[in-house]
Amino acid sequence: MRNPLRTEKIAFSLLFLATLLIVVPVGLTVVIIIQKGLPAMLNRGQAGIPAINWQFITDIPRQGMRAGGIFPAIIGTAYLVSGAIIFALPIGLMAAIYLSEYSRDNFLSRIIKLAIVNLAGVPSVVYGLFGLALFVVFFKFGASILSGSLTLGIMILPIIITTSREALESVPYSFREVSRSLGASKWQTIRHIVLPNAISGILTGTILGLGRAAGETAPILFTVAAFYLPQLPKSIFDQAMALPYHLYVISTQVPNVDEKIRYGTALVLLVLVLFMNLVAIIIRYRFRKKKKW
Repeated sequence: MRNPLRTEKIAFSLLFLATLLIVVPVGLTVVIIIQKGLPAMLNRGQAGIPAINWQFITDIPRQGMRAGGIFPAIIGTAYLVSGAIIFALPIGLMAAIYLSEYSRDNFLSRIIKLAIVNLAGVPSVVYGLFGLALFVVFFKFGASILSGSLTLGIMILPIIITTSREALESVPYSFREVSRSLGASKWQTIRHIVLPNAISGILTGTILGLGRAAGETAPILFTVAAFYLPQLPKSIFDQAMALPYHLYVISTQVPNVDEKIRYGTALVLLVLVLFMNLVAIIIRYRFRKKKKW
């Protein structure tokens, strides 16, 4: 006869081991990046007290990217992420509202939902080739911030649609029934009842999508990234440097780059992505506290 307690302990041990196999490598990676990247982020201030090395953050690359800072790459990343969310959020939210509130539950709608979920798992290099063919070549936008932003926007669109739809569907159906019984139209119910109660999930998914867009290299490699561009872009049709591609370049293409510059760039990118995830957690927590269900 099986011992339920022993089976539970074995299952718990296996689950704990699986968790360690995921957490430990990620934790070690973060520790190594922080340990080797801090010397680029900090310098000795007065009385030997460590202070933030603003030159590394606010200066342009110098000496063939072997010295100086990463400011153009930071600004380029900010432009690309902003453009991606301006494009993807309205379209993704409208698509989610239609799929969750207006579309009928039939074979076609189920196929569309399945296709959106599958698109979220498509490798980023495929999106890069798609953006190259569509925006750079077909629409003749060239390698530019516009092409890169649209490509990143399409890449994070399935994430925004999926998370927004799940957030909308998590709102109890009784809320809709009460609103409609009081004379509100369907759109008024969605706008004033459903969306406010689903906003935490929508914002969380959006920020997580931004975190992915900020850390991708392949899409911007084909559509916007410049190998070395010390000046800031002046329009959306200019090329730009970006942190992921800049990190790839100084790690593989430029010889004799100081190790602390490579790891310092990786640390800045890591902090940027972790900050976006932290903002998502805080927003979700605050909005969930306001829920009464």
